[in-house]
Amino acid sequence: MAQIIDQNTENHAEESAAPSDSTAVLQDVSAPAVSADASPRLPAHLQDLTDRARGYVEAASSTNTRRAYAADWKHFSAWCRRSNLSPLPPDPQTVGLYITACASGTAERGAKPNTVSTIERRLSALSWNYAQRGGEKLDRKDRAIATVMAGIRNTHAAPPRQKEAILPENLIAMLETLDRGSLRGLRDRAMLLLGFAGGLRRSEIVGLDLGRDQTEDASGWIESLDKGMLVTLRGKTGWREVEIGRGSSDATCPIVAVETWIRFARLGKGPLFRRVTGRGKDVGPDRLNDKEVARLVKSAALAAGVRGDLSESERGEKFSGHSLRAGLASSAEVDERYIQKQLGHASAEMTRKYQRRRDRFRVNLTKAAGL
Repeated sequence: MAQIIDQNTENHAEESAAPSDSTAVLQDVSAPAVSADASPRLPAHLQDLTDRARGYVEAASSTNTRRAYAADWKHFSAWCRRSNLSPLPPDPQTVGLYITACASGTAERGAKPNTVSTIERRLSALSWNYAQRGGEKLDRKDRAIATVMAGIRNTHAAPPRQKEAILPENLIAMLETLDRGSLRGLRDRAMLLLGFAGGLRRSEIVGLDLGRDQTEDASGWIESLDKGMLVTLRGKTGWREVEIGRGSSDATCPIVAVETWIRFARLGKGPLFRRVTGRGKDVGPDRLNDKEVARLVKSAALAAGVRGDLSESERGEKFSGHSLRAGLASSAEVDERYIQKQLGHASAEMTRKYQRRRDRFRVNLTKAAGL
């Protein structure tokens, strides 16, 4: 394998080059370091193994992670070029100056200061990208990075801005804003109900297929059963199953909504949720982008008047695809371990972060103390 997965020779050329306006500095190193011509000594009959190795390296991290890490590397490289610094080899002092620029909003023209979480992600991206360049290592414990990062956390750290949980009464009102007589309305009802009842992430919703092994880009599939629907999902730590029971009425049943969408969209194989085309009369073959889920939740919440006490701009910031997931955790009156299993959380502490309203003021220590 050492002969098959070798470092890219272009990376060596970049390491010795001074920063310039060349796009070489911006080279995307998120792609795995597997060369089709890995070694002149590699026998021809091992070429298939080379291709397979490339696929396995790509599967080691998600597409979204690789895309984000590539964007962060380009951001860092562009800042180095403008500052007349070299991104290679890894230099803690250069990285320390970079994260300072990110925190102060001077990393690029017209940019806002990055949040602490964004800066931490950029650091992780730099470490990963350096590792892809022949095993180079960025010492994040070096005081030029660690001390600056500690100061950034102390100065700029803020509580996380959680999205508003969509509660059952909110969801029902949102469903009423959708056109039941259109394909788009049927699809959107199915996505909202399935996402809520399953506690699914937006990427998990759009990543579903009608059955197993139907498309290469799927992250799961559905199976209809008498008492509900079994959703099989591929997560960061492996495969898991989510059991979604039937609702108390057809109007709010996620299974009925999904089956109705499948029937009227005439779906037989492939992605479950697809684009509706031809002025809403046709269903295309392409899978929906996960951003469509966030747009749907936000637009339906606004149309239904959810959190009408806020301005429209404030309400727009409150809701996203995660609101469905938080809504199930906040409203399901069951033992915590069942919610933890449904959401696929490794710890109960993470599940409690999602239960944003359910337990507030349930225990009143003021009254318990006698006041």
